[in-house]
Amino acid sequence: MPLRAAGPSTDRAIAALKALLGARATDAAAVCDHHSHGESYHTPAPPDIVCFPATTEEVSAVLRISADWRVPVVAFGAGTSLEGHVNAIHGGISIDLREMHRIVRVSAEDLDATVEAGVTRLQLNKALASTGLHFPVDPGADATIGGMTATRASGTTAVRYGTMRENVLGLTVVMADGGVIHTGTRARKSAAGYDLTRLFVGSEGTLGVITDITLRLHPRPEAVSAATCAFESIEGAVETVIATIQLGIPVARIELLDEATIDSVNRYSKTSYPVAPALFFEFHSDSQRHVADQSEAVQALALERGGRGFAWATHLEDRERLWPARHTALYAALALRPGAQAWTTDVCVPISRLAECIVATKTDNAGAPFPICLVGHAGDGNFHLIYVLDPASRAELDEARRLNERMVMRALAMGGTCTGEHGVGIGKMAFLEAEHGAALDVMRTVKRALDPDNRMNPGKMV
Repeated sequence: MPLRAAGPSTDRAIAALKALLGARATDAAAVCDHHSHGESYHTPAPPDIVCFPATTEEVSAVLRISADWRVPVVAFGAGTSLEGHVNAIHGGISIDLREMHRIVRVSAEDLDATVEAGVTRLQLNKALASTGLHFPVDPGADATIGGMTATRASGTTAVRYGTMRENVLGLTVVMADGGVIHTGTRARKSAAGYDLTRLFVGSEGTLGVITDITLRLHPRPEAVSAATCAFESIEGAVETVIATIQLGIPVARIELLDEATIDSVNRYSKTSYPVAPALFFEFHSDSQRHVADQSEAVQALALERGGRGFAWATHLEDRERLWPARHTALYAALALRPGAQAWTTDVCVPISRLAECIVATKTDNAGAPFPICLVGHAGDGNFHLIYVLDPASRAELDEARRLNERMVMRALAMGGTCTGEHGVGIGKMAFLEAEHGAALDVMRTVKRALDPDNRMNPGKMV
Protein backbone atom coordinates (compact mmCIF):
# COMPACT_ATOMS: atom_id res chain seq x y z
CA MET A 1 0.00 0.00 0.00
CA PRO A 2 1.22 3.56 -0.63
CA LEU A 3 2.51 5.70 2.20
CA ARG A 4 0.11 8.22 3.65
CA ALA A 5 0.69 11.82 2.60
CA ALA A 6 1.95 14.28 5.21
CA GLY A 7 -0.98 15.35 7.36
CA PRO A 8 -2.69 14.31 10.59
CA SER A 9 -0.88 10.97 10.80
CA THR A 10 2.49 12.68 10.44
CA ASP A 11 1.50 15.25 13.07
CA ARG A 12 0.57 12.46 15.47
CA ALA A 13 3.87 10.69 14.80
CA ILE A 14 5.74 13.94 15.49
CA ALA A 15 3.90 14.39 18.77
CA ALA A 16 4.68 10.80 19.80
CA LEU A 17 8.37 11.18 18.91
CA LYS A 18 8.67 14.40 20.92
CA ALA A 19 7.02 12.67 23.87
CA LEU A 20 9.51 9.80 23.52
CA LEU A 21 12.73 11.75 23.03
CA GLY A 22 12.00 15.27 24.27
CA ALA A 23 14.48 17.78 22.87
CA ARG A 24 16.18 14.97 20.91
CA ALA A 25 13.26 15.04 18.47
CA THR A 26 12.94 18.30 16.60
CA ASP A 27 11.08 19.66 13.61
CA ALA A 28 13.07 22.91 13.57
CA ALA A 29 13.49 24.05 9.98
CA ALA A 30 17.27 24.47 10.20
CA VAL A 31 17.75 20.94 11.54
CA CYS A 32 15.43 19.41 8.96
CA ASP A 33 17.23 21.33 6.20
CA HIS A 34 20.60 19.98 7.38
CA HIS A 35 19.19 16.46 7.10
CA SER A 36 17.71 17.04 3.64
CA HIS A 37 20.85 16.14 1.68
CA GLY A 38 24.31 14.63 1.67
CA GLU A 39 27.17 15.82 -0.53
CA SER A 40 25.45 15.17 -3.85
CA TYR A 41 23.90 17.23 -6.63
CA HIS A 42 20.45 15.74 -5.97
CA THR A 43 17.69 18.14 -4.99
CA PRO A 44 17.47 18.40 -1.17
CA ALA A 45 14.36 16.93 0.45
CA PRO A 46 13.80 17.63 4.16
CA PRO A 47 12.21 15.25 6.65
CA ASP A 48 9.28 16.33 8.81
CA ILE A 49 11.21 15.60 12.01
CA VAL A 50 14.73 14.61 13.03
CA CYS A 51 15.32 12.19 15.91
CA PHE A 52 18.59 11.69 17.80
CA PRO A 53 18.22 8.33 19.60
CA ALA A 54 20.97 7.23 21.97
CA THR A 55 20.27 3.48 22.19
CA THR A 56 19.03 0.59 20.08
CA GLU A 57 15.93 0.53 22.28
CA GLU A 58 15.15 4.13 21.36
CA VAL A 59 15.64 3.40 17.65
CA SER A 60 13.23 0.49 18.08
CA ALA A 61 10.68 2.79 19.70
CA VAL A 62 11.04 5.30 16.84
CA LEU A 63 10.42 2.51 14.30
CA ARG A 64 7.32 1.37 16.19
CA ILE A 65 5.93 4.91 16.02
CA SER A 66 6.77 4.97 12.33
CA ALA A 67 4.84 1.70 11.89
CA ASP A 68 1.86 2.92 13.92
CA TRP A 69 1.42 6.02 11.75
CA ARG A 70 2.95 4.67 8.53
CA VAL A 71 5.53 7.44 8.31
CA PRO A 72 8.76 6.96 6.30
CA VAL A 73 12.16 6.61 7.99
CA VAL A 74 15.56 7.62 6.65
CA ALA A 75 18.75 6.81 8.58
CA PHE A 76 21.39 9.58 8.71
CA GLY A 77 25.07 9.36 9.67
CA ALA A 78 27.65 12.02 8.83
CA GLY A 79 25.83 13.19 5.68
CA THR A 80 28.73 12.40 3.35
CA SER A 81 26.80 10.20 0.90
CA LEU A 82 27.00 10.96 -2.81
CA GLU A 83 23.87 9.49 -4.43
CA GLY A 84 21.02 11.05 -2.48
CA HIS A 85 20.78 8.26 0.10
CA VAL A 86 19.74 10.54 2.98
CA ASN A 87 17.37 12.86 1.10
CA ALA A 88 13.90 12.43 2.63
CA ILE A 89 12.07 12.44 -0.71
CA HIS A 90 8.81 11.34 0.98
CA GLY A 91 9.33 13.38 4.14
CA GLY A 92 8.88 11.54 7.42
CA ILE A 93 11.48 10.78 10.09
CA SER A 94 15.23 11.24 9.79
CA ILE A 95 17.03 9.13 12.40
CA ASP A 96 20.40 10.77 13.11
CA LEU A 97 22.58 8.11 14.73
CA ARG A 98 25.47 10.31 15.86
CA GLU A 99 24.37 10.16 19.51
CA MET A 100 25.17 6.44 19.31
CA HIS A 101 28.92 6.90 19.41
CA ARG A 102 30.16 4.37 21.94
CA ILE A 103 32.95 1.93 21.23
CA VAL A 104 31.33 -1.01 22.95
CA ARG A 105 34.19 -3.50 22.98
CA VAL A 106 37.69 -4.00 21.58
CA SER A 107 39.33 -7.42 21.55
CA ALA A 108 42.97 -7.10 20.57
CA GLU A 109 43.39 -10.86 20.96
CA ASP A 110 40.65 -11.64 18.43
CA LEU A 111 41.31 -8.63 16.19
CA ASP A 112 37.74 -7.37 16.37
CA ALA A 113 35.64 -4.62 17.89
CA THR A 114 31.98 -3.72 18.31
CA VAL A 115 30.95 -0.10 17.85
CA GLU A 116 27.70 1.83 17.71
CA ALA A 117 26.61 3.13 14.33
CA GLY A 118 27.48 6.77 15.01
CA VAL A 119 31.17 6.12 15.67
CA THR A 120 33.30 7.64 12.90
CA ARG A 121 36.28 5.87 11.37
CA LEU A 122 38.73 8.47 12.74
CA GLN A 123 37.21 8.18 16.22
CA LEU A 124 37.62 4.41 16.09
CA ASN A 125 41.22 4.55 14.94
CA LYS A 126 42.06 7.10 17.65
CA ALA A 127 40.63 4.71 20.25
CA LEU A 128 42.70 1.85 18.77
CA ALA A 129 45.96 3.81 18.85
CA SER A 130 47.39 1.99 21.88
CA THR A 131 46.39 -1.50 20.73
CA GLY A 132 48.65 -1.94 17.72
CA LEU A 133 45.52 -2.42 15.58
CA HIS A 134 43.61 -0.24 13.13
CA PHE A 135 40.48 -0.23 11.05
CA PRO A 136 41.83 0.43 7.56
CA VAL A 137 38.74 1.01 5.39
CA ASP A 138 39.19 4.61 4.23
CA PRO A 139 36.55 6.24 2.00
CA GLY A 140 38.19 9.64 2.48
CA ALA A 141 35.46 11.39 4.45
CA ASP A 142 35.22 10.89 8.21
CA ALA A 143 32.05 8.88 7.70
CA THR A 144 30.23 7.00 10.44
CA ILE A 145 30.77 3.25 10.65
CA GLY A 146 27.01 2.76 10.36
CA GLY A 147 26.86 4.79 7.16
CA MET A 148 29.90 3.01 5.76
CA THR A 149 28.23 -0.32 6.48
CA ALA A 150 24.89 0.71 5.00
CA THR A 151 26.54 1.84 1.74
CA ARG A 152 29.13 -0.97 1.59
CA ALA A 153 31.89 1.64 1.54
CA SER A 154 35.46 1.00 0.51
CA GLY A 155 38.05 3.58 -0.56
CA THR A 156 41.77 3.97 -0.93
CA THR A 157 42.88 0.87 1.00
CA ALA A 158 40.43 -1.66 -0.46
CA VAL A 159 43.08 -3.14 -2.75
CA ARG A 160 44.82 -4.62 0.32
CA TYR A 161 42.27 -4.74 3.14
CA GLY A 162 38.97 -5.15 1.29
CA THR A 163 35.71 -3.24 1.60
CA MET A 164 33.12 -3.09 4.37
CA ARG A 165 31.73 -6.37 3.00
CA GLU A 166 34.94 -8.16 4.02
CA ASN A 167 35.38 -6.31 7.32
CA VAL A 168 31.94 -6.57 8.96
CA LEU A 169 31.44 -9.69 11.09
CA GLY A 170 28.02 -8.99 12.58
CA LEU A 171 25.29 -6.40 13.08
CA THR A 172 22.46 -5.29 15.29
CA VAL A 173 19.58 -4.15 13.09
CA VAL A 174 16.23 -2.61 13.98
CA MET A 175 13.62 -3.86 11.53
CA ALA A 176 10.73 -1.91 10.01
CA ASP A 177 8.28 -3.06 12.71
CA GLY A 178 10.67 -2.12 15.54
CA GLY A 179 11.92 -5.65 16.15
CA VAL A 180 15.64 -6.07 16.83
CA ILE A 181 17.82 -8.79 15.30
CA HIS A 182 21.49 -9.72 15.58
CA THR A 183 23.31 -11.13 12.58
CA GLY A 184 26.62 -12.92 12.37
CA THR A 185 29.01 -13.89 15.15
CA ARG A 186 32.57 -13.08 16.15
CA ALA A 187 33.74 -16.34 14.62
CA ARG A 188 35.76 -15.90 11.43
CA LYS A 189 33.50 -18.22 9.48
CA SER A 190 30.08 -19.83 9.72
CA ALA A 191 27.91 -22.17 7.66
CA ALA A 192 24.79 -21.59 9.78
CA GLY A 193 21.89 -20.31 7.72
CA TYR A 194 21.49 -17.37 5.36
CA ASP A 195 24.20 -14.71 5.48
CA LEU A 196 21.99 -11.91 6.78
CA THR A 197 24.99 -9.74 7.62
CA ARG A 198 25.84 -9.44 3.94
CA LEU A 199 22.20 -8.74 3.14
CA PHE A 200 22.21 -5.61 5.30
CA VAL A 201 25.72 -4.46 4.35
CA GLY A 202 25.00 -2.22 1.37
CA SER A 203 21.21 -2.15 1.87
CA GLU A 204 21.29 1.66 2.25
CA GLY A 205 18.70 1.78 5.03
CA THR A 206 16.00 0.23 2.85
CA LEU A 207 15.61 -2.94 4.96
CA GLY A 208 16.33 -1.79 8.51
CA VAL A 209 18.40 0.59 10.64
CA ILE A 210 21.85 -0.66 11.66
CA THR A 211 22.66 0.33 15.26
CA ASP A 212 25.87 -1.50 16.02
CA ILE A 213 28.55 -3.26 14.05
CA THR A 214 31.16 -5.89 14.86
CA LEU A 215 34.27 -5.22 12.79
CA ARG A 216 37.38 -7.06 11.77
CA LEU A 217 40.54 -5.19 12.83
CA HIS A 218 44.02 -5.42 11.34
CA PRO A 219 47.53 -5.07 12.79
CA ARG A 220 49.12 -1.70 12.16
CA PRO A 221 51.96 -2.15 9.68
CA GLU A 222 55.45 -1.84 11.15
CA ALA A 223 56.82 -0.25 8.00
CA VAL A 224 55.00 2.22 5.74
CA SER A 225 56.21 4.12 2.73
CA ALA A 226 54.42 6.21 0.13
CA ALA A 227 55.30 7.71 -3.22
CA THR A 228 53.89 9.59 -6.16
CA CYS A 229 54.75 9.03 -9.80
CA ALA A 230 53.80 11.18 -12.79
CA PHE A 231 53.29 9.49 -16.17
CA GLU A 232 53.55 10.48 -19.80
CA SER A 233 50.03 9.13 -20.41
CA ILE A 234 47.07 7.92 -18.43
CA GLU A 235 47.31 4.61 -20.31
CA GLY A 236 50.79 4.09 -18.90
CA ALA A 237 49.60 4.85 -15.38
CA VAL A 238 46.71 2.39 -15.58
CA GLU A 239 48.85 -0.29 -17.22
CA THR A 240 51.25 0.04 -14.27
CA VAL A 241 48.34 -0.61 -11.91
CA ILE A 242 47.23 -3.67 -13.89
CA ALA A 243 50.75 -5.13 -13.94
CA THR A 244 51.17 -4.51 -10.20
CA ILE A 245 47.96 -6.35 -9.35
CA GLN A 246 48.55 -9.20 -11.79
CA LEU A 247 52.01 -9.82 -10.32
CA GLY A 248 50.54 -10.01 -6.83
CA ILE A 249 52.58 -7.16 -5.34
CA PRO A 250 50.72 -6.43 -2.07
CA VAL A 251 50.41 -2.64 -2.26
CA ALA A 252 48.16 -0.97 0.31
CA ARG A 253 46.92 1.87 -1.92
CA ILE A 254 47.14 2.77 -5.61
CA GLU A 255 45.30 5.99 -6.38
CA LEU A 256 44.97 7.42 -9.89
CA LEU A 257 44.60 11.15 -10.57
CA ASP A 258 44.37 12.61 -14.06
CA GLU A 259 46.07 15.85 -15.07
CA ALA A 260 42.96 17.98 -14.41
CA THR A 261 42.73 16.63 -10.87
CA ILE A 262 46.44 17.14 -10.21
CA ASP A 263 46.14 20.76 -11.37
CA SER A 264 43.16 21.35 -9.07
CA VAL A 265 44.91 19.67 -6.11
CA ASN A 266 48.02 21.83 -6.62
CA ARG A 267 45.91 24.99 -6.59
CA TYR A 268 43.80 23.97 -3.61
CA SER A 269 46.36 22.24 -1.38
CA LYS A 270 49.37 24.39 -2.36
CA THR A 271 51.26 21.33 -3.63
CA SER A 272 53.57 21.20 -6.63
CA TYR A 273 53.01 17.83 -8.30
CA PRO A 274 53.82 17.72 -12.03
CA VAL A 275 50.62 18.43 -13.98
CA ALA A 276 50.32 15.01 -15.59
CA PRO A 277 48.47 11.74 -14.92
CA ALA A 278 49.79 10.36 -11.64
CA LEU A 279 49.65 7.43 -9.28
CA PHE A 280 49.84 7.77 -5.50
CA PHE A 281 51.16 4.60 -3.83
CA GLU A 282 51.40 3.34 -0.27
CA PHE A 283 53.24 0.20 0.82
CA HIS A 284 52.66 -1.64 4.12
CA SER A 285 54.59 -4.51 5.65
CA ASP A 286 56.05 -5.83 8.88
CA SER A 287 59.57 -4.99 7.74
CA GLN A 288 61.27 -2.09 6.01
CA ARG A 289 63.07 -4.55 3.74
CA HIS A 290 59.80 -5.96 2.46
CA VAL A 291 58.46 -2.44 1.83
CA ALA A 292 61.63 -1.65 -0.11
CA ASP A 293 61.22 -4.80 -2.21
CA GLN A 294 57.59 -3.93 -3.03
CA SER A 295 58.39 -0.35 -3.95
CA GLU A 296 61.37 -1.29 -6.11
CA ALA A 297 59.26 -3.80 -8.05
CA VAL A 298 56.49 -1.26 -8.67
CA GLN A 299 58.96 1.46 -9.59
CA ALA A 300 60.46 -0.80 -12.27
CA LEU A 301 56.98 -1.48 -13.69
CA ALA A 302 56.25 2.25 -13.78
CA LEU A 303 59.48 3.18 -15.54
CA GLU A 304 58.73 0.63 -18.28
CA ARG A 305 55.35 2.31 -18.86
CA GLY A 306 56.25 5.97 -19.02
CA GLY A 307 56.64 6.74 -15.33
CA ARG A 308 58.87 9.73 -14.60
CA GLY A 309 60.35 8.43 -11.36
CA PHE A 310 59.06 8.11 -7.81
CA ALA A 311 58.87 11.02 -5.37
CA TRP A 312 59.01 9.39 -1.93
CA ALA A 313 57.10 10.23 1.25
CA THR A 314 58.75 7.97 3.79
CA HIS A 315 58.27 10.17 6.87
CA LEU A 316 54.93 10.44 8.66
CA GLU A 317 54.68 14.18 8.13
CA ASP A 318 55.20 13.71 4.36
CA ARG A 319 52.46 11.08 4.17
CA GLU A 320 50.17 13.32 6.20
CA ARG A 321 50.48 15.93 3.46
CA LEU A 322 50.13 13.47 0.58
CA TRP A 323 46.90 11.65 1.50
CA PRO A 324 44.91 14.72 2.63
CA ALA A 325 45.77 16.25 -0.75
CA ARG A 326 44.21 13.19 -2.40
CA HIS A 327 41.20 13.18 -0.09
CA THR A 328 40.38 16.84 -0.78
CA ALA A 329 40.13 16.25 -4.54
CA LEU A 330 36.38 16.94 -4.50
CA TYR A 331 36.83 20.34 -2.88
CA ALA A 332 39.82 21.07 -5.09
CA ALA A 333 37.69 20.38 -8.17
CA LEU A 334 34.93 22.68 -6.89
CA ALA A 335 37.47 25.43 -6.32
CA LEU A 336 38.24 25.43 -10.06
CA ARG A 337 34.86 27.11 -10.60
CA PRO A 338 33.59 29.21 -7.67
CA GLY A 339 29.89 28.78 -7.10
CA ALA A 340 29.84 25.47 -8.95
CA GLN A 341 28.14 22.25 -7.87
CA ALA A 342 29.72 18.81 -8.08
CA TRP A 343 28.09 15.78 -9.65
CA THR A 344 30.25 12.88 -8.54
CA THR A 345 29.84 9.45 -10.08
CA ASP A 346 31.75 6.18 -10.19
CA VAL A 347 31.95 2.81 -11.93
CA CYS A 348 34.07 -0.28 -11.40
CA VAL A 349 35.29 -2.72 -14.07
CA PRO A 350 37.46 -5.84 -14.18
CA ILE A 351 41.03 -4.68 -13.71
CA SER A 352 42.05 -5.86 -17.21
CA ARG A 353 39.49 -3.47 -18.79
CA LEU A 354 40.33 -0.44 -16.65
CA ALA A 355 42.66 1.33 -19.10
CA GLU A 356 40.21 0.83 -21.98
CA CYS A 357 37.30 2.14 -19.94
CA ILE A 358 39.17 5.21 -18.68
CA VAL A 359 40.59 6.17 -22.07
CA ALA A 360 37.19 5.85 -23.78
CA THR A 361 35.56 7.87 -20.99
CA LYS A 362 38.14 10.64 -21.23
CA THR A 363 37.64 10.76 -25.00
CA ASP A 364 33.89 11.24 -24.43
CA ASN A 365 34.58 13.97 -21.88
CA ALA A 366 37.02 15.94 -24.00
CA GLY A 367 34.43 18.32 -25.44
CA ALA A 368 32.45 18.93 -22.25
CA PRO A 369 31.59 22.59 -21.51
CA PHE A 370 32.59 22.21 -17.85
CA PRO A 371 35.64 20.89 -15.94
CA ILE A 372 35.77 17.15 -15.28
CA CYS A 373 38.22 15.60 -12.84
CA LEU A 374 39.03 11.88 -12.68
CA VAL A 375 40.26 10.04 -9.61
CA GLY A 376 40.33 6.34 -9.00
CA HIS A 377 41.00 3.53 -6.57
CA ALA A 378 42.73 2.00 -9.53
CA GLY A 379 43.97 -1.08 -7.71
CA ASP A 380 40.47 -2.55 -7.67
CA GLY A 381 39.23 -1.19 -11.00
CA ASN A 382 37.16 1.64 -9.51
CA PHE A 383 37.28 5.23 -10.76
CA HIS A 384 35.28 8.39 -10.16
CA LEU A 385 34.40 11.47 -12.17
CA ILE A 386 33.63 14.89 -10.74
CA TYR A 387 31.55 17.02 -13.10
CA VAL A 388 31.96 20.66 -11.97
CA LEU A 389 28.67 22.24 -13.02
CA ASP A 390 26.94 25.60 -13.08
CA PRO A 391 23.90 24.83 -10.88
CA ALA A 392 21.78 27.24 -12.93
CA SER A 393 22.52 25.57 -16.26
CA ARG A 394 20.04 22.91 -17.35
CA ALA A 395 22.16 22.30 -20.45
CA GLU A 396 25.20 21.41 -18.33
CA LEU A 397 23.18 19.09 -16.12
CA ASP A 398 21.75 17.34 -19.16
CA GLU A 399 25.23 16.92 -20.67
CA ALA A 400 26.59 15.52 -17.39
CA ARG A 401 23.68 13.07 -17.32
CA ARG A 402 24.47 11.98 -20.90
CA LEU A 403 28.17 11.51 -20.19
CA ASN A 404 27.43 9.62 -16.99
CA GLU A 405 25.04 7.26 -18.76
CA ARG A 406 27.59 6.54 -21.51
CA MET A 407 30.26 5.75 -18.91
CA VAL A 408 27.97 3.50 -16.86
CA MET A 409 26.72 1.55 -19.87
CA ARG A 410 30.31 1.13 -21.07
CA ALA A 411 31.31 -0.28 -17.68
CA LEU A 412 28.35 -2.69 -17.67
CA ALA A 413 29.26 -3.89 -21.17
CA MET A 414 32.75 -4.67 -19.85
CA GLY A 415 31.37 -6.87 -17.06
CA GLY A 416 31.54 -4.09 -14.49
CA THR A 417 29.10 -2.33 -12.19
CA CYS A 418 27.27 0.99 -12.21
CA THR A 419 28.80 1.90 -8.84
CA GLY A 420 31.89 0.53 -7.14
CA GLU A 421 31.36 2.32 -3.85
CA HIS A 422 29.07 5.36 -4.03
CA GLY A 423 26.00 3.15 -3.81
CA VAL A 424 22.63 3.37 -5.54
CA GLY A 425 20.51 5.85 -3.58
CA ILE A 426 18.40 7.66 -6.16
CA GLY A 427 21.27 8.47 -8.51
CA LYS A 428 22.01 5.00 -9.88
CA MET A 429 18.57 3.36 -9.69
CA ALA A 430 18.02 3.68 -13.43
CA PHE A 431 20.93 1.32 -14.14
CA LEU A 432 20.04 -1.55 -11.79
CA GLU A 433 17.87 -3.43 -14.26
CA ALA A 434 20.62 -3.32 -16.90
CA GLU A 435 23.10 -4.64 -14.34
CA HIS A 436 21.01 -7.24 -12.51
CA GLY A 437 18.20 -8.26 -14.86
CA ALA A 438 15.77 -10.69 -13.23
CA ALA A 439 17.76 -10.59 -9.99
CA LEU A 440 16.30 -7.12 -9.39
CA ASP A 441 12.90 -8.79 -8.90
CA VAL A 442 14.44 -10.92 -6.15
CA MET A 443 15.67 -7.74 -4.46
CA ARG A 444 12.17 -6.30 -4.66
CA THR A 445 10.77 -9.48 -3.12
CA VAL A 446 13.18 -9.19 -0.18
CA LYS A 447 12.26 -5.52 0.24
CA ARG A 448 8.53 -6.29 0.30
CA ALA A 449 9.01 -9.13 2.76
CA LEU A 450 11.01 -7.06 5.27
CA ASP A 451 9.33 -3.69 4.69
CA PRO A 452 5.78 -4.37 3.42
CA ASP A 453 4.67 -0.74 3.95
CA ASN A 454 7.72 0.62 2.09
CA ARG A 455 8.63 2.92 4.96
CA MET A 456 12.37 2.27 5.09
CA ASN A 457 14.13 4.91 2.96
CA PRO A 458 11.38 4.72 0.32
CA GLY A 459 12.16 5.62 -3.28
CA LYS A 460 15.77 4.48 -3.00
CA MET A 461 17.62 1.48 -4.45
CA VAL A 462 14.66 -0.61 -5.71
